[in-house]
Amino acid sequence: MLLGKETVLSRGSSQAFRAGDLMEELVGLREGSSGSPVTLQELWGPCPRIRRGIRVGLEWLKLKLFRVGEDWYFLMILGVLMALISYTMDFAVGRVVQAHMWLYREIGDSHLLRYLSWTVYPVALVSFSSGFSQSITPFSGGSGIPELKTILSGVVLEDYLDIKNFGAKVVGLTCTLAAGSTIFLGKVGPFVHLSVMIAAYLGRVRTKTIGESENKIKQNEMLAAAAAVGVATVFSAPFSGVLFSLEVMSSHFSVWDYWRGFFAATCGAFMFRLLAVFNSEQETITPLYQTSFRVDVPFDLPEIFFFVALGAICGIVSCAYLFCQRTFLGFLKTNRFLSKLLATSKPLYSALAALVLASITYPPGVGRFIASRLSMREHLNSLFDDNSWALMTRNASPAWPAEPDPQNLWFEWYHPPFTVLGTLSFFLIMKFWMLILATTIPIPAGYFMPIFIFGAAAFSGAVTHTISTALLAFELTGQIVHALPVLMAVLMANAIAQSCQPSFYDGTIIVKKLPYLPWIRGRNISSHQVIVEHFMNGAITTLAKDTPQEEVVKVVTSTDTAEYPLVESTESQILVGTVRRAHLIQALQAEPPSWAPGQQRCLQDILAVGCPTEPVTLKLSPETSLHQCFLNTPPPGTQPLRAVEPSVPLRDISGPSCGLRVLGGVGESDFQPNKPSGPKVSWPGKMIWDPPLPW
Repeated sequence: MLLGKETVLSRGSSQAFRAGDLMEELVGLREGSSGSPVTLQELWGPCPRIRRGIRVGLEWLKLKLFRVGEDWYFLMILGVLMALISYTMDFAVGRVVQAHMWLYREIGDSHLLRYLSWTVYPVALVSFSSGFSQSITPFSGGSGIPELKTILSGVVLEDYLDIKNFGAKVVGLTCTLAAGSTIFLGKVGPFVHLSVMIAAYLGRVRTKTIGESENKIKQNEMLAAAAAVGVATVFSAPFSGVLFSLEVMSSHFSVWDYWRGFFAATCGAFMFRLLAVFNSEQETITPLYQTSFRVDVPFDLPEIFFFVALGAICGIVSCAYLFCQRTFLGFLKTNRFLSKLLATSKPLYSALAALVLASITYPPGVGRFIASRLSMREHLNSLFDDNSWALMTRNASPAWPAEPDPQNLWFEWYHPPFTVLGTLSFFLIMKFWMLILATTIPIPAGYFMPIFIFGAAAFSGAVTHTISTALLAFELTGQIVHALPVLMAVLMANAIAQSCQPSFYDGTIIVKKLPYLPWIRGRNISSHQVIVEHFMNGAITTLAKDTPQEEVVKVVTSTDTAEYPLVESTESQILVGTVRRAHLIQALQAEPPSWAPGQQRCLQDILAVGCPTEPVTLKLSPETSLHQCFLNTPPPGTQPLRAVEPSVPLRDISGPSCGLRVLGGVGESDFQPNKPSGPKVSWPGKMIWDPPLPW
């Protein structure tokens, strides 16, 4: 394109130019303009202020948006990657399940062949899932959420977030989901684990790219956001994803992490549903299980009582489920034959358990009464149906179809020998123990989706001790007209479950004996009356700066304490930090030549020649309650807590010189799940839970 030189406006009547003519004259685009082309610099010459403003704006935009290592880059990439993995896995699993159903239909009328096609398929997939994942890394089994809770609490689990674990988890989870409704397991927990592994890997790449040192606080922030992405890319539910990760994963959650979690979860959920639109599965972005309940009068006022009663029933049943599941896991660990089988032949145990489950779900047998031909997605679609099955079966008696009808999935729940309510009741009874058996199979699998199908928001919320399941139900269905009664049911179920049993994930932590600080089980008022003074150890050995060297040697040789509180002087007992026993021994053995023979030396002289000291960053008052201690306890592996004078409240103090008198010590938590009573503290050792406290 040729640009003319006509760039000067006439000083005459400016009203003769229209707005379009004015712009054409400014940029020299008027047709018929003469002269040679001008350069861009000459073109912009008359507008220096505009050029300067645009240049500054572009530089600012580049600095803010395109700086390598920014959080939003990291979070967006994480959400998009997890959405692609989730959609690809669903697509592959759907094709494999269709192939299985096609084989079952086309293999013939022989019951033996049909039974073999129904059972051998999932048995082979589950065996491969267990064998492959366990051969790559032993950390790929299960959901991964209990271990992630432990990691986010500050414990380092080696190789658990390694990238090789990612491949084993993806392959194993795909095989587990491809087994279909015979195994009846989901993918929420593993996807949380996968998302956290990707976040850890991207964090390492980001650190190497920008050349900064590793920041543990920054890493935990990203891992917390990644947990929300894992839930959001499974259900396309960003709000409940963030809240679920907050309730399940984090005992301490920073408000600063809120925007990270919501941004990453929104990117993941949007991309996940956008892929369905691109693949012509949906016309637009819609909820995953859209319903059409009445919105004018969604429920009558007296029905709220039945919602609350349903929540109470779900809470009681969840307590029974959690107790039975944890008891059965403990039985597997104590039984000699089963524990040996799980230790040496995990694929064999997986195959046997899968064979039992597949045989029960065989459609011509018991399986026809538990809707075994439906996938987990079809289970939810049928159970979210807003039609009254009782009224529909009263007017007609449809025959059991040869294969599921997508438009009438409720036919799978109707069988003339039983009513619809009878079939649903039988489904609940059978799935109760079948889910417990399925959770013991050492394969990558999620356990939230099955319990959500079993009892929707109230039961799943009670099992996991979360309230966000109510919001999840609204995001899944796209309707919020039942918000109040559903929330009341979830609260009632949680009130019963939390007062009786630990959550599903906490129970797994207890069985696996992971180093995780447990919640205080005492719910009555007396538990809040327990303070640090009741269980702190007052008989501790302190070292003052003016302590003679002979006394220091005597203390070091007569005790095996790992570190000693360091105080300003023997009289003041003002805490200034800690000194490790190993460092003291090295300093005493390496006596400097500058010390004159016979010179009276003290601890201050030993510290001055290179014996390092460490500050105490968290201190407790003896009047601090046990609940406050729990909420403010640092991650395991950090410095032990110091009990200071009663007038000083619990607070963070940075710096070695804090001016507080040492009164006692509290050791770090070393939780032993088989002794869940009260803390017994020794300084500076471990805190164990024995004997019981007043509550």
